[in-house]
Amino acid sequence: MPQYLTVGHLLRQFQNLDPRLPVRLAVNPDFPFAHYVGAEVIVHDGMVFIAEDGQEGYLPARARDALAWA
Repeated sequence: MPQYLTVGHLLRQFQNLDPRLPVRLAVNPDFPFAHYVGAEVIVHDGMVFIAEDGQEGYLPARARDALAWA
């Protein structure tokens, strides 16, 4: 995965997924957490921003393991 993700990269990864699946942002400060993804998309200075919309809880162990996070 490139360091600088583009809209095209996301679209290619999402195109074969069930559109009803919920999306979470995985964050690993010290303990892996799952965050809600905000519904609003902002474009500013040639970049797209999607805000997080609160923390759901700990990232499930299988997701954490798939990301190779301790």
